[in-house]
Amino acid sequence: MTSKTLIRVGLVGVAALAIAAYLSDPSLAQTATPPAPPAAPAIPEPTVNKGDNAWMLTSTVLVLLMTIPGLALFYAGLVRPKNTLSVLTHVFYTVCIVTLIWAIYGYSLTFTGGSTLIGGFDKIFMKGITVDSKAATFSVGANISELVYFCFQMTFAAITPALIVGAFAERMKFSAVALFIPLWVTLIYFPIAHMVWYWAGPDAIDAAAKALAAATDEAAKKAAQAKLDEVLGDAGQVFIWTAIDFAGGTVVHINAGIAGLVGALVVGKRTGFGKDLMPPHSLVMTMIGASLLWVGWFGFNAGSNLEANGGAALAMTNSFLATAAAAMSWMFAEWIIKGRPSLLGALSGCVAGLVAVTPAAGYSGPMGAIVLGLIVGVVCLYFVTTIKNMLGYDDALDVFGVHCIGGIVGAIGTGILVNPALGGTGVMDYAIGKIGEYDFWAQIIAQCKAVATTLVWSGVGSFVIFKVVDLIVGLRPSVEKEREGLDLTDHGERAYNM
Repeated sequence: MTSKTLIRVGLVGVAALAIAAYLSDPSLAQTATPPAPPAAPAIPEPTVNKGDNAWMLTSTVLVLLMTIPGLALFYAGLVRPKNTLSVLTHVFYTVCIVTLIWAIYGYSLTFTGGSTLIGGFDKIFMKGITVDSKAATFSVGANISELVYFCFQMTFAAITPALIVGAFAERMKFSAVALFIPLWVTLIYFPIAHMVWYWAGPDAIDAAAKALAAATDEAAKKAAQAKLDEVLGDAGQVFIWTAIDFAGGTVVHINAGIAGLVGALVVGKRTGFGKDLMPPHSLVMTMIGASLLWVGWFGFNAGSNLEANGGAALAMTNSFLATAAAAMSWMFAEWIIKGRPSLLGALSGCVAGLVAVTPAAGYSGPMGAIVLGLIVGVVCLYFVTTIKNMLGYDDALDVFGVHCIGGIVGAIGTGILVNPALGGTGVMDYAIGKIGEYDFWAQIIAQCKAVATTLVWSGVGSFVIFKVVDLIVGLRPSVEKEREGLDLTDHGERAYNM
């Protein structure tokens, strides 16, 4: 070996020894680059439980049963024979047209992000909704098939405008109804449902909260907090206010009830109202319809839990108790006032109880549900008798007095009965992974804001829609056609040929 080669080998050896000594010296390790922080634990992919899916399939069919035939028969029995088919047609048409609109753009506008007031078009024409796509429930990691959720929420969208037609029954042309329903569900229902029910879901919030907990340095914590805030802000405006509505007190009942009152006022009173007798033509039919409503409402309330667990059992229990309590309170109050208990009073109380417990079904304790039912039965009786007679409006089938007033009682009552100290469940805070602390005034204010938003949005919006429909096709038939009955003049059919 030459001397130059020996020198090179020696220099390389010295450098290697120096590096080894540097790396092995503990005192020098403190200045070395710190190791990368451990990655956040992997979050398992949410799974679809077959039992939950089966329950939601059943619930969806039950909600459809509420509308056709339940609501259709309930309303049809309350009108005169010459308008029976008219009401049945209005309800059946509503279910069919809303079903199609929901698939084309309604689901997308309701349950995608976009703004706090309305969703976007990410799922227009059911884009991306397949047999493999999933929808969140209220438990982290537990999903249901999105097609099932799509159908379940579709039945809610269908029954809500169908409730409205009872307010102006017996005097609105079918052509006017045919135009009003698509406009109303698009401009009123979808925004309200988005504001109240749309949120990123428990899985997204849980993942963002865990990422924040795993962050070690200030920069990572700041980025993780920003992500959590973004996820929490991906919700409807009423949801952001922390108002709670388990199954549709605001979205369905107050929404439809105030629209019904506006419709009754804009369309005007029935010809002969206050002069001619206008008794229900078949309380037997109404009894059958009310019973089907109660049966179907278990899908409405218990199904809104989205899972077949204790929460669904609680919602079912409350739907039994509040309903029975309201039916009894209405019947006995009427008995005291008028001297006789009526079947129609008991049935009306039954529906009022179902309405009031709808927003509270998954939040209230059973005893709270009974108290809610006892109160709403008397309150709604007062509105459909004393207040209605005092103001003189013709809400033919008491949509406002039962659904709007019952919904308001239920919505505000939910804010009280959710209190764990009163047997309520409390409200889950997914960012901390446990039930949040109950604040009476904060929750009541949130509930009142939700009620007020629904009343204003639906009340003003419905008024505008009725006026537009009146300009385009007219709202009412002629007096002669109305006296003859809408069954013949609109549809060329009779309910009874005897």
